[in-house]
Amino acid sequence: MKTKKIGFIAGILVALIIHFLPLQGIESAGQTCLALTLMTVVWWATQVAQSGYVGGIYLILLIVLGVAEPELVFKSWTGSTMYLIIGAYLIASAVKDSGLGERIAYAFIIKFVRSYRGILISIFVLTFIMSILIPHPWPRAFLIMSVMAVVVKSAKMPKEDAVKVGFTVFAASVPVSLIFLTGDSIINPLAVANSGVDLDWLGWFKVMGLPAIVASVLTLLLILVLFKPSKELEINLDEVKEKQNSLGPLSTLEKRTAVWLVIAIVLWATDSIHGINIGWVTLGVAMFMSMPVIGEVLTAKSWGEVPVHVLIFLTSAMTIGTVGGATGMNEWLAKTILPSTIPNNPLVLAAFIALIAMIIHMFMGSVIAVMGVAIPALMAFTSPMGINPLVTTLIVYTAVAIHYILPFHHLNMLVGQGEENGMYTQKETIRLGIPLTVVVFIVTVLVEIPWWKLLGML
Repeated sequence: MKTKKIGFIAGILVALIIHFLPLQGIESAGQTCLALTLMTVVWWATQVAQSGYVGGIYLILLIVLGVAEPELVFKSWTGSTMYLIIGAYLIASAVKDSGLGERIAYAFIIKFVRSYRGILISIFVLTFIMSILIPHPWPRAFLIMSVMAVVVKSAKMPKEDAVKVGFTVFAASVPVSLIFLTGDSIINPLAVANSGVDLDWLGWFKVMGLPAIVASVLTLLLILVLFKPSKELEINLDEVKEKQNSLGPLSTLEKRTAVWLVIAIVLWATDSIHGINIGWVTLGVAMFMSMPVIGEVLTAKSWGEVPVHVLIFLTSAMTIGTVGGATGMNEWLAKTILPSTIPNNPLVLAAFIALIAMIIHMFMGSVIAVMGVAIPALMAFTSPMGINPLVTTLIVYTAVAIHYILPFHHLNMLVGQGEENGMYTQKETIRLGIPLTVVVFIVTVLVEIPWWKLLGML
């Protein structure tokens, strides 16, 4: 509570200082935007209140203080991104509540898993499979965690090894979520929106699929090296089969859910052919899943699975870049903070951008907030040199989306922390997070740059 009070006061002081400083080269609206943005960042970093409340204050102040018109502040709601997120939450809820996801996970475990090493590998494979079916990492991770709890129990696994399994479930959700555009229906579309480049489902997979797969494999290898079992395990598959049998035959609800998932996946993969934006596809599928005769999968209660505070938080994070660009804040930050010359070597440039992004991430914590601040500033820095804005955006995104040191640096790791969730503590996160820093540079410099050169993006 003391930290929250200090953070609250510090944020206000930062805003007042920036607002009244005689800054050169920035207009009044841009300076006010900078003051409010830094105040919001301090509040997010010190967690003075739930992120949605902090973001809501930021949005209101931008309008009340005349920094921007409501149409600009809430511009994100005039596109498809926010509706994609709403639809994704509803679809994820349907897969989880119908029991379909759990049935698939048990079938996979029974067929392929026989050892501790196999358990960890299966977590990554299941996360990959489920990332196609469930377009949000949190319900996906908790679903897999519920299955792994049965495996842990059947193997009579020691507590220290059970913690390693729980940690792996949520650690796997970080890099694997980047493989498909709908793997994380919040931050992946947000990255595309920030770049200003139109990228469809297959386009994302072509550009980010390989780097994300490499990041996933390297993360798995690190976990296998750093989190070895205390003893050899023997899994009692009969207990897992008993749990599977308790689900009974495939229900009508599961069949309908499966049909709509197939429809969604086909429409996602062919959006470049039919021309319907992936956001409208996702929301449309979710809406039809509630209809009589053809749906009845989602109910009125399903709306409770859509977190309003996350939508407000996302709106505020996206607005930082939008209003910052309109008021000149982004350009001023790029000119003031970043060097005047850009490295000519694309490998050095990638390392530089990744380093800047990670440093900002360490202080700000939130992946979304860092994207809102760092991407517009770095795009203003690299665009005059003719660098593809998608390249700059995705380097920043990769650097912050697959990396963390502390749990608060990535929400996927934060939601899994605790005895009642993934069973792990901050200690396990730090142990993996530090070597993950090297993985960021391997992926951004040695994988993304050569791959994107082959694709003609550089």
